[in-house]
Amino acid sequence: MADPAKPSFLVDAYADPVLVRIEGRASFANAGSLKDFIGEMIRQGKTRFVLDFSQCTSMDSTFLGVLAGAALELRRQTTPGVLTMVRVSERNLELIRNLGLHKLATVDSGEFPMNFGGGAQALDTKKKDEIESAKLVLEAHENLVSADSANAAKFQDVLAFLRNRVESR
Repeated sequence: MADPAKPSFLVDAYADPVLVRIEGRASFANAGSLKDFIGEMIRQGKTRFVLDFSQCTSMDSTFLGVLAGAALELRRQTTPGVLTMVRVSERNLELIRNLGLHKLATVDSGEFPMNFGGGAQALDTKKKDEIESAKLVLEAHENLVSADSANAAKFQDVLAFLRNRVESR
């Protein structure tokens, strides 16, 4: 069982689809490492990802914005890719739907065989400096607006604050 005090992402980059298990709280504090990982996998030509939410205790909008960005990037590939979210709890599913991510990714509350191979490893969650963090949070929230225009009103103050913060540097 995941330790909610120590969130992590277990990944298998060698599986097809690429497997990711979210353990604990998924938030702005650790979303950057998942963004970097998925970006690198896409650069390597991977186009299919399955994220297991069975041990995800909670998510924030930055994490969801990172997922929206990944789904949008997968759609832009020459051979469009797919992001599938499985074993999503009722609360997390509500968050996904409220922000429109179900329009970009496949959401399946059923069982999916998560067979992590010998290449499975935990992602290193590196702490970003203040400006890198602000840029990540800004990009994530812009992704949410791209995912569903209704999110513009929800996050207008956050977006204005972060744009000002990033541009003033």
